[in-house]
Order: sequence, then C-alpha cells, then structure tokens
Amino acid sequence: MSSLRFFYGVTLGCKDLPERIPYARRPKTLPVILSPEEVAAFLEAVPSRRDRVALTTAYATGLRASEVVWLRIQDIDSSRMIIHVSNGKGGKQRNVMLSPKLLGILRAYWDIERPRRPWLFPGRSGDKPLDPSTLNAACAAAVEATGISKHATLHSLRPAFATHLVEQGVDISIVQALLGHTHLSTTIRYISVATRTIAGVKSPLEHLKLAVPEMRPQEELIPSG
Repeated sequence: MSSLRFFYGVTLGCKDLPERIPYARRPKTLPVILSPEEVAAFLEAVPSRRDRVALTTAYATGLRASEVVWLRIQDIDSSRMIIHVSNGKGGKQRNVMLSPKLLGILRAYWDIERPRRPWLFPGRSGDKPLDPSTLNAACAAAVEATGISKHATLHSLRPAFATHLVEQGVDISIVQALLGHTHLSTTIRYISVATRTIAGVKSPLEHLKLAVPEMRPQEELIPSG
C-alpha cells in the first residue's frame, strides 16, 4: 500500500489519489490472560524478594511497569488504603486501591529490605528506581520455572488484573479509572477475554419454550465432556 501511494502521489503526481488508498491494518488480537492460579504460581516462582514484591504490586494494582518502579515510599497511604500514582502515562496522576494483603506484603518487605528512600523498589545503586528490564528478566525466569505454556510477560499482569476484576463483577468504569485509561473503549476489550463472565451469561435460548428432539448416541456431534 505504501508503494502504491508513492507511485501515484510522487511518480505520477496524482496528489489526491494516495489519500484514497488506505493503509493495511493489523488484525487486533486478544491479550494473553493468566488465570488466578497461574498468577499465584508465577509470583511464587520469582526468586528475588524485591522483584517478587514489585510484581505482586503490579498485579494487585494493575499498574504499568514504569508506574511500579517509580513508586515512592510516600505514595503508600495506609490510612486511606490507597496508592498514589504520580508518574502515570502522559504525566497523569491517579489513585489505586491498596489491598490489605498487599499492605501486609509491603510491610514485611520494608522490615527486611529497608529500601533506600525515596524509592519503594530501588535499583542496585539505590539512588535510582529499579529498571523495568530487571523485572522482565525475573518474569522470564518465573515462567520457565513454572512451565506456564502461555506467553506471559511483565505486561501480562495488567490485563490479568483487569480481566479478573471484570469477572468479579466490578463495574467497567471503575476498572477504567484504576487502569488510567482515557477512553472506555480501551477497557472494554477486557470483557471479551473475561471467560468466566462470558460463560456465566445465559443465552436467550434458555428462555425459549422449545421442544428439543432427543438424539441417538450415534447422532451426537459434540462430545458430552
């Protein structure tokens, strides 16, 4: 398509024609979603305490990798049970919930590690936040250790967070606010992968008073299992 646009617009000088030739679009694919059981096994397989707590924070809050590593100790507000995200995408700030279980994990981490202020997850030198590449490497090692067949990465924790909330019945607008999405259409895609939610929806067929003829075993097309 780019060659055709160049040929007509530049070579032949047809200035208006290229705008009528659309670019090819990639087909949209659904994100990889880890089940709650897979997330638990994944997190337990991360060897480093700091990396494991950082990844647990990513799943518990739905934060992006950059938002997790830039968390400061002062961003954890245990009195209001929220985490303040000051380095959101596009410079936007927002608050996310602080899970009581996550608070307990962070307190235990603090007691043992005593991370250097101001960073909650400092890098090796201590004066800079943890590099996301370190967490990516920890994810790769955890996936290999657990034998998860799905292509799971650090970013997989964010759609898992969103999908699991949708499956719990959390309003989609709340999920949008927690993820920091500007447009609701970006968040709605997680409904399509919320398999428990989809499976729990009753088809309108269930409400029809329809006489279904019995089939003999040899006529069955779909195995009962």
